[in-house]
Amino acid sequence: QVQLVESGGGLVQAGGSLRLSCTASGRLLGAETMGWYRQTPGSQRDLVARVTSGGTTDYAPYAEDRFTISRDNRKNTMWLEMNNLKPEDTAVYYCNIRRVVTPQYSTWGQGTQVTVSS
Repeated sequence: QVQLVESGGGLVQAGGSLRLSCTASGRLLGAETMGWYRQTPGSQRDLVARVTSGGTTDYAPYAEDRFTISRDNRKNTMWLEMNNLKPEDTAVYYCNIRRVVTPQYSTWGQGTQVTVSS
């Protein structure tokens, strides 16, 4: 079983920056993709960015120029550096780790609130 612990959310003014972190623990088998998703009330949880164990990254269009995802496999930790934050970035951000090869699994973190004031 894998557990995720997130940190780094908070309140920031528009144009500011935040850095989210997510650390995985437990029975990690390798070849996991880690990602950040976000959700606002009444909406589905959408991908912000993800990074494979080999370092390949994938971003939502709005995140490509402002956010940077990274990970350290030795520390089982992933980060999301968010710059030039906008009020529309306000959401609960969730960390996810998933393995798509057998044995497959997917685990979510508890979520961290990011609020951007105008």
